[in-house]
Amino acid sequence: MKTSPPLPQTDARRTPVNRGGTVLPGAATPRGETPAPGRTAAGRPTAAEPAHRPAAALADGEDRATEAALRPKDLNGFIGQERVREQLDLVLRAARQRSATAEHVLLSGAPGLGKTTLAMIIAAEMGAPLRITSGPAIQHPGDLAAVLASLTGGEVLFLDEIHRMSRPAEEMLYLAMEDFRVDIVVGTGLDAAAMSLELPPFTLVGATVRAGLLLPPLRDRFGFTGHMEFYEPAELERVVHRSARLLEVEIEPAGAAEIAGRSRGTPRIANRLLRRVRDYAQVTADGVVSREIASAAMGVYEVDGRGLDRLDRAVLHALLKLFGGGPVGLATLAVAVGEERDTVEEVAEPFLVREGLLARTPRGRVATPAAWAHLGLVPPPGPSWAASPGPHRSGDSGQDSPPGGCTGTTSPAAPRHRPP
Repeated sequence: MKTSPPLPQTDARRTPVNRGGTVLPGAATPRGETPAPGRTAAGRPTAAEPAHRPAAALADGEDRATEAALRPKDLNGFIGQERVREQLDLVLRAARQRSATAEHVLLSGAPGLGKTTLAMIIAAEMGAPLRITSGPAIQHPGDLAAVLASLTGGEVLFLDEIHRMSRPAEEMLYLAMEDFRVDIVVGTGLDAAAMSLELPPFTLVGATVRAGLLLPPLRDRFGFTGHMEFYEPAELERVVHRSARLLEVEIEPAGAAEIAGRSRGTPRIANRLLRRVRDYAQVTADGVVSREIASAAMGVYEVDGRGLDRLDRAVLHALLKLFGGGPVGLATLAVAVGEERDTVEEVAEPFLVREGLLARTPRGRVATPAAWAHLGLVPPPGPSWAASPGPHRSGDSGQDSPPGGCTGTTSPAAPRHRPP
């Protein structure tokens, strides 16, 4: 009699939490944790280890601890996203009154807006343990089956970057979300056998920055879908004041407003800037964060009054000074600033477009009049490329092409006008 091979293991992390969001004792150790001193990952003895960890590891651990401390523990402490909070509160309260598992939740929006924090709050509000994994870690159906088979009743599974999960695993997830069952095949060849694993009821919380990449069958299986919006400056000021209290930083209202205005509508960036301003105030001043101190610290870290950082300004400088405002292809623009094409497209462009400093056209990237004004430059005389008509090529997303949209093909000449 043949035995079934064990299901493959993944790097899912299991973090039990209570209603207050506190991690409970006995949580499973995340995969990849440093092995015990004097032993390798396989259990073999090693050479003597240094008494202290490297400074980089200590700094990284401090930043992670600070980020965890700044996360709100319940919906009442979560700032912003009023509509999503109200809707989610109704969903969770109704589930608790029925003593049932909460419905599956899909959260979409730009990075840093609080999707992971809301997933932790959902687990805390439901009094359930939280399991954390990500789409890139689930590339085979067996990876997903291993995670699902180890879930307990009512557990919350947070799947970050769910749009990057493989299609076969995504199709297995359909059945698990709807019927709480997975079908797997064990063995190979003539010894292969199909097995059906019954799963306890659980809540899936999916997070994505690209909801459009999810197939409709997967989106339709979520009982609640919330879209996270960028924060207003007043909301970010509240975030900064709350974080300053937790970090025991003395901050003036004008200093909080200065940080909030440069945070690009994102709480994660606001908290990061607050920590850097705190360091500057501690080293160069009396530790009090005022408008002047915050502005001086932002100058040191190359964040201007509109929130543009070094990469953003490099893109605008190249577009304006090297290419006269465009249009220019994305690959050429990336080479001009010395960055990868994906970095320019996914990191710099979204904010520049949202601020009205850059436009995407069928023939390439084009600077707007606001971009010239922001850098204190005068646009060249004559019609801009953005205003000049050009052929629209289907499927073109601003790739490299000569000015005017020429593609190397010749168009038929217009007939000459002959006088009578």
